[in-house]
Amino acid sequence: MSEHRRKPPQQAQGGGRAASRRPAPQRSGRGAGAGHDARAASPSASYGEQSPSGGRVEARRAAQRGSAGRGRDGAQSGRSGTGASRSNRRLVNYPRSDRDGWKRFVPSWKLVSGTTLGFLAVIIAGAGIGIAMVSTPDANKAAQAQNNVFYWADGSQMVATGGSMNRQIVQIDEIPLSMRNAVIAAENESFETDKGVDPMGIARAVVNMAKGGSTQGGSTITQQYVKNNFLDSEQTLKRKVTELFISIRLGLTAPKDEVLAGYLNTAYYGRDAYGIQAASRAYFGKDCKNLTPSESAFLASVLKGPNLYNPDGGLGTAATPELNEQRARQRWAWVLDREVVVGRMDQAERAKYTEFPARVESEQARGLSGQTGYLVETAKQYMMRKLHISADKMALGGYQIRTTFDKARVEALSKAVDETRKDFLDEKRRPDTDTHVQFGAASVDPKTGAIVALYGGPGMDKKHFTNNADTQGVPVGSTWKPYVLAAAMEYGTQNSDGEGISVDSKYMADDLTVITNRAGKPLLGKNRQPFRQKNESTTPYGYVTLNKAMESSINVPFAQLVFDVGHDKVREVAKSTGILEDSMDPNDNASFALGTSTPSAIRMADSYATFAASGTHHEPFSVTSVKKDGVELPGFEAPKPQRAMDNAIADNITKVLENVVQNGTAIKAKKLERPAAGKTGTTDKNKSAWFVGYTPELSTAVTLFRSDPNAKGQSLQSMNGVGGIDSIHGGDIPTVIWTEYMREALKGAPIKEFPEPDEIGVIAHASGAPSPTPSAPSVSPSPSPSPSPSSSPPKVSPSPSKSEDKPRCRPWQVCETDPDGGTTSGNDVGGLIGGGNGANGGNGANGGNGANGGGNGGDAGAGGAADGGAGGDPSPPTPGKPGRPGGGSWGTTTGVGG
Repeated sequence: MSEHRRKPPQQAQGGGRAASRRPAPQRSGRGAGAGHDARAASPSASYGEQSPSGGRVEARRAAQRGSAGRGRDGAQSGRSGTGASRSNRRLVNYPRSDRDGWKRFVPSWKLVSGTTLGFLAVIIAGAGIGIAMVSTPDANKAAQAQNNVFYWADGSQMVATGGSMNRQIVQIDEIPLSMRNAVIAAENESFETDKGVDPMGIARAVVNMAKGGSTQGGSTITQQYVKNNFLDSEQTLKRKVTELFISIRLGLTAPKDEVLAGYLNTAYYGRDAYGIQAASRAYFGKDCKNLTPSESAFLASVLKGPNLYNPDGGLGTAATPELNEQRARQRWAWVLDREVVVGRMDQAERAKYTEFPARVESEQARGLSGQTGYLVETAKQYMMRKLHISADKMALGGYQIRTTFDKARVEALSKAVDETRKDFLDEKRRPDTDTHVQFGAASVDPKTGAIVALYGGPGMDKKHFTNNADTQGVPVGSTWKPYVLAAAMEYGTQNSDGEGISVDSKYMADDLTVITNRAGKPLLGKNRQPFRQKNESTTPYGYVTLNKAMESSINVPFAQLVFDVGHDKVREVAKSTGILEDSMDPNDNASFALGTSTPSAIRMADSYATFAASGTHHEPFSVTSVKKDGVELPGFEAPKPQRAMDNAIADNITKVLENVVQNGTAIKAKKLERPAAGKTGTTDKNKSAWFVGYTPELSTAVTLFRSDPNAKGQSLQSMNGVGGIDSIHGGDIPTVIWTEYMREALKGAPIKEFPEPDEIGVIAHASGAPSPTPSAPSVSPSPSPSPSPSSSPPKVSPSPSKSEDKPRCRPWQVCETDPDGGTTSGNDVGGLIGGGNGANGGNGANGGNGANGGGNGGDAGAGGAADGGAGGDPSPPTPGKPGRPGGGSWGTTTGVGG
């Protein structure tokens, strides 16, 4: 019984049925992986002795394996041990197998440090290999600049430019210390101590770029020297990495004097000059060793960017000679001051240099005499825009450029201007009026947009570097009125229910008529009183048709019409014909209709060519093909034609402008003796005069203005008294030049008629016009919103024909007698804005039975000097408008330009 009483405790300690299963060999054989208590692994031991001992051992083993706490039983410890053994066999234990959850993706310090060291080792090894493999630049290899050869439209050579100032290598001891000091102070203050690259400078450049600012400042002199030797200037990662490696190698191995001399011998300074010696000869006509500190500071200034700092001017509207010289002067003074700041010049010496250094005439300009310089510049700028290349790469040469310029027509245009100038101006007798009178002209083929001729000025060899064919800031006057009329024909007015209006619509034309807005309320002038538009003449026209208003260039009808149509509609029409938006007057006032915008002669000729081509517009171009190393470059296909307006609108404008030539202000153009259309223009205070006219074969714009090309700002001056004439108008000198040129340019060409226009538009008179069909033109003003005539008596134009002392008839004077007995004068002069006084030419007379054009018309005052040149990027015309192609047969000339 005692034995019986002892057995229950033993059974309870053993675990009953569970204890009977533990000795089974198959259970112990599964070990830890079986998922049962690890203490059953030794069946020969008693349960009471094994349990405590096995628990402590397994706990220690689990702690050693780093898996303590992952589970309370031995099975979990067994799994941990298996994972650890697997992680030990992985090359990189990531994600970490000995961590749970997000901790598995946190790298250990060993992994981070190992990866960093490995990356640095690769970078250092790669840089070492790269530096060892690259070669140092050789200034002599980059020294040869080739010619650029320009050809006429017929393929004959015009001129070869560039390459004439091949780089001339000089040693460091031939470069004056003043030049070295100026460049180091301006470009790279730390040059003498850096290792070829400036990490802080690169960081600043990156920050500036991120902020949208300039990236300049990241390159050392060493890097710039290296970059100068990559003549293709590719903006690729490979080139930049190679440039960096070479810079580091030079910084570590080359003497500083060698690097500085290399940079100064390879840099581009403008005027087709590469290297300090060529630049010194180009700008100052001396060897570089004789440069003064002031001249050295100038050349160091130009290095910032010749396109914007060469006072001769550069590419783009921001690189005019005036703006460039202003920047160059500021930079020159800054370089001198900077030399003082960095200790390379003392203040006493700096105080000596107060005058901007004078420069010699450009050798390039001397080689581009007459119109050649302007032709080359026009073609070169277009080509650079199309190829997206810089001026310094262009100066390296090697291009063969075929242009659209017709040699015979260029000579004819130059002859017409020169002969008129010679007969018209006398600077010795009339120095106060006849000096600084400038001419500009351009001629375009309406069928293609090719610029066939231009007149840019007396010549770059005469120190006239501004291309007057690419005029800037010269208001076009009444030559703007056709755009107002075309917009009315296309969009109508508030009185036509949205339908285009006819040229037979009538508008009040009396001088000093009050102009109203679309709501019929008077505009207010500067004096807060109702604004009254000024005509040139005080003639009481009453209500006249728009056709008559254009013929006589009367201001008042168009000043009102632009409000009835809408200024934006007029801008849209002008833009569709090729007028650049940034050349348009942004103000929505009356004078906008009268020509305060400032397109160039090239753009005006091309725009009027749209009318000649029955509403089809072609962008102006001046280059038909470019070759480099014998390979023709792509991108010089002819501009595609765009429909600007319906052919009926364009042809009706042409018919109106034909009447201007036959009976109106451009009557002198009748001497061409072939169908011609055009419009004269003169601006307030007689500051500019224009004639833009065309035949079916050719469209030409001529402008005349007075401005000192060397003066700051080049503001326009009045032409009153020029040539001994009280006032110059578009119907005078510009029309005479146009006629003489067109006669020669079209000699032998068959006479072509303009297309007969379709009838379009509804008659929609201005508010207040009498409703009955008008009879003969009235001489007294009808009741209208206009005020009574001016309080001052009508101005009587001086008679040009006192019988006994009638002056000799010169080409620009009015000597043609009207069939009705009156004297015709094609004058159109400035208007009045807000009460200001317009110029009154008043040369026309309504003698006998009345003459055409008696001093009629007028253009509003000169507007702002917005850029209207052909160097800018062209605004795309409105495509897809209905209409047939007109203006003669389609041409096959290919090219681009202008």
